[in-house]
Amino acid sequence: MRVTVEKHGQGAVLAVSGDIDMVTAPEFEKQLLAAVRERPGTLVVDLGGVEFLGSAGLTALVAAHQEAADHTKLRVVATSSATARPLQLTGLDQEIPVFATRDEALAAG
Repeated sequence: MRVTVEKHGQGAVLAVSGDIDMVTAPEFEKQLLAAVRERPGTLVVDLGGVEFLGSAGLTALVAAHQEAADHTKLRVVATSSATARPLQLTGLDQEIPVFATRDEALAAG
């Protein structure tokens, strides 16, 4: 798993690639929460390069959503069945807005 953070004005994009499973999820959550604690206006979690999103990765997204509370708008980019389907099956896409592209997610700010 690889994670990079890019600043975009008042927002930030956390781009993730590889697998988010029980082994990699703790590092994903650590970097995700660190990005939330920077308090960007919008934080886009781009899962475009993720090939597997397990329950531990979903749990990390829930933790970030709770941490973001009222100060950061959390957005997710998920287009493949490997990422969009787990979000839909768990109903997490009803709590965290999901977009097709990072540009759309940033614009929705």
